This record gives sequence, C-alpha cells and structure tokens, in this order.
Amino acid sequence: MVVATLTFRLRRYEIAEESMAPSLRPGDRVLATRRPREVRPGNVVVFRLRPGFDVVKRVVAPPAGTTGLWVLGDNPAAGSVDSRTFGPVSPDQIEARIELRSRPWPWRAV
Repeated sequence: MVVATLTFRLRRYEIAEESMAPSLRPGDRVLATRRPREVRPGNVVVFRLRPGFDVVKRVVAPPAGTTGLWVLGDNPAAGSVDSRTFGPVSPDQIEARIELRSRPWPWRAV
C-alpha cells in the first residue's frame, strides 16, 4: 500500500538543459511530488508551458502587482527562458515540485 501511494505521488524526470545549472544539470534525475499542495519561493517546480512541453524552474517572489507564480532559471547565461519572457505561471500549470536529485555516474554507459 505504501509503495502504491509513493508511486502515485512521485514522478521521475530527467533534466535535459543547462537552464538550472549548477543546481540541476543535463542528465540529472529528479524525483518530484505530483500536484503539490503548496509551492513557495525557493521551490523548484515542473510546469506545463504548453501541451507536451514541461519546464523546470525555481519559484521566486513575484514583482509587485503580479498575480500567479514567478519562475526563473538558475543559469541566465544559458539563455534561460522563464517568467522574464513568458510572464507569471498559473498554479494550475504546476505539474510537480522537485524533492530529490541524483547525478549520473561519470562512467555511465551510453
């Protein structure tokens, strides 16, 4: 019963881009809580920008007068596309909140 609950509540993702480096790097695997009840500034979330396109960014305090969640990449030098480009994210767009990260071994077979 516990395994079923954890499987239902958690989802695994693999990071594909540099926009969250050094916190998350391409190839990192993360476990995330699906449909979190609460999201706070500092949390790293997965959200749906458009159908079939999930994005990973960090929630930050929004600018004054902004509604919704403001999300930014940790690595602006990588050309992170975030709320500075597309504006605030609706809480309904949040798919998951990242809880754990695992880095691949350097000798991993391709």
